[in-house]
Amino acid sequence: MIELERKREIKRCVVITGMSGAGKSSALNVFEDQGFYAIDNLPPTLLPQLLEVLGSHQSAVSGGVAAVVDVRGQELLNDLTNVVARLREKNVQTDILFVDSSDETLVRRFETTRRRHPLAEGKTILQGIQDERRLLNGIIKNSDIIIDTTGLKLPDFKARLLEAAGMSAEEPAVIVSSFGFKYGPPQDADYILDVRFLPNPNYVDELHLLSGRDEPVRRYLEGFPALGEFLSRAEALLGYVASIYGETGKKQLHICIGCTGGRHRSVAVTEMLGEALKKAGRRVKVQHRDIDKGNIW
Repeated sequence: MIELERKREIKRCVVITGMSGAGKSSALNVFEDQGFYAIDNLPPTLLPQLLEVLGSHQSAVSGGVAAVVDVRGQELLNDLTNVVARLREKNVQTDILFVDSSDETLVRRFETTRRRHPLAEGKTILQGIQDERRLLNGIIKNSDIIIDTTGLKLPDFKARLLEAAGMSAEEPAVIVSSFGFKYGPPQDADYILDVRFLPNPNYVDELHLLSGRDEPVRRYLEGFPALGEFLSRAEALLGYVASIYGETGKKQLHICIGCTGGRHRSVAVTEMLGEALKKAGRRVKVQHRDIDKGNIW
C-alpha cells in the first residue's frame, strides 16, 4: 500500500502571483472550487517538497495544486524561476498565473479596504505599488497566464480565469430532497415546491403503509394529469435555475419537495424529478428527510 502511494504524482501545479490587491486570493478560491489543493502564501522553495508530500492526498492528485507565492523580494524572484524549471523537468504541468491591475485601481482598492500596501512603509500607496511592479517585471514577462482585473467583476474574473486555465465552470450539484411540512421546511433550501395539490395516497388502504419509492404509489399519482404538467414545468424551471446558479459560482443547489408528512407524494415526485434531471445531464443527489417518520394523515 505504501509503495502504491509513492507512485502517485501531482500532474498539475498553478503558481499564482502578481500585484498585491489585484486578486490573487480570489484566483486561489476559484482553483479550490475546481478541486485543486489550495495553498496561500507559500515560499517557492518549499513547493517541490510539498508536491511530493501531497502525492497521497486525493484532491491534489486528481485536481492539482494551486499556490499563491510571495515574490516581492529579489531572492524569491530567483527561487520562483528555478522552482518552476525543476517542476517542469519532473513532467509536472506548471503554469505561472500573474494577476495584474492598473495602478489607479490598486490605489483605490487599498484606500477602500484601509489596508497598507506591503511595500509602502514610509511611502505612499502609489509608491509601494510602483516598487512592487518593478520587482515583478521579470516575472510577468515569463508568466503563462496574465489577467488584468481592472474593471472586472468577480464572476467575469472567474470566467476569464477558467477559460485561460483550460477549465470550464462546473455546473452546481443539484440535491433534490423530500420533506413533510408537518416537520417544517429545510432551513438550507434554495427552492421549495409544494405537491400537496396531489391526492394523498395515505388515504388509500393498499397504499397507506407504502412510500413514494414504491411503484404502486407512483402509478397511483401518475393517474392524475396535473402531475405530468407539474413535472414538465418543474423540469424546465429547475434546469434553467441550475444553469444560472452555475454562472454565479454556487457549487450546490438544494431543491426541496414538500407534502404533508414527507412519505408519499413528495418522495415520489422527488424521485421523478431526480431521474429527469439526471437524464438531462445534471449531477443529482436524491434524498428523503422524513420518509421514515411514520404515516401522516
